[in-house]
Amino acid sequence: MSKDTIITQELTKEDFVSDQMVKWCPGCGDHAILSSLEKVLPQLGKRKEDILVVSGIGCSSRFPYYVNTYGFHGIHGRALAIASGARVANPELSIWVASGDGDSMAIGGNHFIHAIRRNLDINLMLFNNEIYGLTKGQYSPTTPLGQTTKTSPFGTIEEPFVPGELCIGAQGTFFARVIDSDPKAMAELFLASAEHKGMSVVEILQNCVIFNNGAHNYLKDREHKADRQLWLEDGKPMIFGKENNKGLILNGTELEVVTIGENGITEEDILIHDSSTANPIIHLQLVRMKAPEFPVAFGVIRNVKKPSYEQLMVQQIEDVKAKSKIKCADDLFRSGTTWEVE
Repeated sequence: MSKDTIITQELTKEDFVSDQMVKWCPGCGDHAILSSLEKVLPQLGKRKEDILVVSGIGCSSRFPYYVNTYGFHGIHGRALAIASGARVANPELSIWVASGDGDSMAIGGNHFIHAIRRNLDINLMLFNNEIYGLTKGQYSPTTPLGQTTKTSPFGTIEEPFVPGELCIGAQGTFFARVIDSDPKAMAELFLASAEHKGMSVVEILQNCVIFNNGAHNYLKDREHKADRQLWLEDGKPMIFGKENNKGLILNGTELEVVTIGENGITEEDILIHDSSTANPIIHLQLVRMKAPEFPVAFGVIRNVKKPSYEQLMVQQIEDVKAKSKIKCADDLFRSGTTWEVE
């Protein structure tokens, strides 16, 4: 079978299902993330051999075993360093990194901000369960202030990271957020991530049923989730609520929740979402919104076009080669000062 035949064959979700036993706990949000990615990979137009899944250490880091592609299970916090090397070595790969809130933003924090700053074309799936699950329940960089854990028996006194704020602050070009109980939306965001040329971060609010069960229940509650979740769509007003009558306006420099029909507020007063604007001010405010004062923002929050690292690298190499007087090894050997020895 020729390579062209392999490239053009139609792949399905089943082609990406590994023969390995999935060993996550029953009810873990990781199952939904895995299933969502398996649905997206056939839509990339890539051979399985041209897709790479990389991980560090943590429950999420079992991911490479469970996807039938090339995989690399790295050490704690180093998934993005490994993925960066793979990206530079082969700019044609589709690279997916599975990393938890501890793996990516604690021991892997430097790699996290610099991979984003460089804008490498990597898709990071950030599993945020607000706890260290694999090591049995220690507080993580995203654990809420005051929460009692095995390493904060009287409540953590550290302010948590907001992953979206950290991403945008590191000059990120793509950030999206979803919850593990919405696999359809998750698949759509993974596809948007894959289509983005540059570093993309998809934060998944994921439930750890053993060590932090119910961490995101406030947002999932069926009766109230319409009032607690704001789903963003480009070109559409930021409207939410059970009655679809609440929205966001800009009051001075701050976002404010208003009710349409009260105090003269109309739909035309509501902010329109624009993920593509280079100015990060509104995007930063959106990622920082939290309950109960605000709904939590979901969907693609930031999606800005900017040359990726490998695009600039390849172009630089071509430019240098075109200007260089050295075209082969003989040119190199005969360059500079030479001597003939008799």
